[in-house]
Amino acid sequence: MSLDATLRARIRDYYTRYYRDTLGVRDWPGLVDLRENEEAQERGQLEQLRRALASPTLPGPVLNVGCGTGGFNVLAANAGARMVGVDADAEAIAICALKRRKHGGGPFLRAAAEALPFRDGAFGLVYCFSSIEHVQSVEATVREMVRVTRPGGAIYVHTPNAWSWYEGHYKVHWIPFLPQAAGRAYLRFHRRPTAYLGTLRRLTPAQLAREFRRHGVTDLRFLDNETPRESVGRLWPVLRHYYRLTGVAPFVELVARKP
Repeated sequence: MSLDATLRARIRDYYTRYYRDTLGVRDWPGLVDLRENEEAQERGQLEQLRRALASPTLPGPVLNVGCGTGGFNVLAANAGARMVGVDADAEAIAICALKRRKHGGGPFLRAAAEALPFRDGAFGLVYCFSSIEHVQSVEATVREMVRVTRPGGAIYVHTPNAWSWYEGHYKVHWIPFLPQAAGRAYLRFHRRPTAYLGTLRRLTPAQLAREFRRHGVTDLRFLDNETPRESVGRLWPVLRHYYRLTGVAPFVELVARKP
């Protein structure tokens, strides 16, 4: 089998297991199709990162914590950034290795966010998109991201806001701060698998700010320029008032500058 065919098959299998089997998303085939060409989907995230940093170029080297199957690294590397990716999932890193052979974008290493295998101050930018909500320890992850960032460098974190009324992994409406037991019951009512819920850490801006300040980073800038994903749902006429009155952003988007 050719490299292209092998890579496509591994990506489709990986995300089929994720969307269909782990999350039970009804329209999983469409999501798998998008992931097959994920570099195109990552363009919006790269532009979002550039806007957040107010810079057309990324200060390198760049570490992507929770790089998944490597699409962002490939795109950013092709745009001129020096990229390194880490992920705790062995199959994701195996797919990254295939992508590196075809597109570049590496190196990629298997590592937990709580124990990054790099020297202090190795990176000008640490990028953590939709990953910190999955770690075992938020405190240890923030500590490690701060440690490997050089003085004057930046850490970018993007994660769902615990105050939002949407769960973006399961792609369902969600009550903020719903207890685990109630959340499992809610998912079972909708005939959805429940195990993955135990891996999620829905965080607030205040929680993230507290962790960064604990590790000596006080230059924190939160952005809130995204539309809630449920803005097209049937509950939007009610939820729009919640977002308007509270000022809640659907995601926590943070740029932290290391002193």
